[in-house]
Amino acid sequence: MPLPDRNRRIVLAAVPVGLPLESDFLLEEAALPTCPTGGLLVRSVWISVDPYLRGRITGRRSYVDPILTGSVMESGAVGEVIESRHPAIGVGAFVTGMWGWQDYAAVEAEKVLRLDPAEAPIQTALGVLGMPGMTAYFGLTELCAPKAGETVLVSGAAGAVGSAVGQIAKILGCKVVGTTGTDSKVQYIRSLGFDGALNYRTDQPYPEALARLCPNGIDCYFDNVGGELTDAAMTLMNFRGRVAVCGQISQYNDRSKDVGQRPFTEILVKQLRVEGFIVTRWAARFPEGRKQMATWWKEGRLRNEETITDGLENAPKAFIGLFRGENTGKALVRL
Repeated sequence: MPLPDRNRRIVLAAVPVGLPLESDFLLEEAALPTCPTGGLLVRSVWISVDPYLRGRITGRRSYVDPILTGSVMESGAVGEVIESRHPAIGVGAFVTGMWGWQDYAAVEAEKVLRLDPAEAPIQTALGVLGMPGMTAYFGLTELCAPKAGETVLVSGAAGAVGSAVGQIAKILGCKVVGTTGTDSKVQYIRSLGFDGALNYRTDQPYPEALARLCPNGIDCYFDNVGGELTDAAMTLMNFRGRVAVCGQISQYNDRSKDVGQRPFTEILVKQLRVEGFIVTRWAARFPEGRKQMATWWKEGRLRNEETITDGLENAPKAFIGLFRGENTGKALVRL
């Protein structure tokens, strides 16, 4: 198949105010990139949309530089090599890396991971065997370090990270309770083995609802959501409980000045350990994490769900849907 001379890509058109709009993104065409010396030209097959990208389109630096207006939306992707100038990776190979929302990308071979389609579907490199899976594995095992018999609460439990966290906690012998936003997602996480589930839209007030599901308190809290739900969870933490702060999706688009509760008395008197994290701190150990997650996945002890949107032009819509709770499991765009 002859290559096109143009490359479709989605760039940030404007810094969103509150919930992003489709008009904050622009589908444009540019010249097809050339294969770099020692590198690869790849055709995107799958691209990832993730909540953390909201923090990268604020115009301000967080833990990484922001995506500036006019720049290609950067995220994880999986692609097929269509031209290679690297001796170890040939044409037809599948690789994953961070080249973002575009049809084609010129990439350095040292910055991609080669995939084996015979081992697992290639898109799992963006989900359970990729960054969300590593976030779940290391965030839970390193920061929460749950012990068999303990109670683990997971917010955002039907998402790519939360669903993996809950299943890992069950593998480790814990009682697991998850929170999510619809009755169908409650049924979904129960099907994954969660012992209890809360629909945060209907099961209120939160302190009483969580107390019913966690009658022995909470030993470990893996927080993807923040807000009032986390306020309630903190009051139920057990002595020397552990809290891994992975995300705050309820706050990403919130422009209010709500102070909320102040949890430091709970942290003090219960001697809690509360720690935020960015998964790249364990980058050197990702091969270990992928090996363990792949083993559990092949054994059928770890399941993954995907919400797939077709077409590069629909990537903004898929991204915005994350903040409306439209995805179950990993949100992906198929090209």
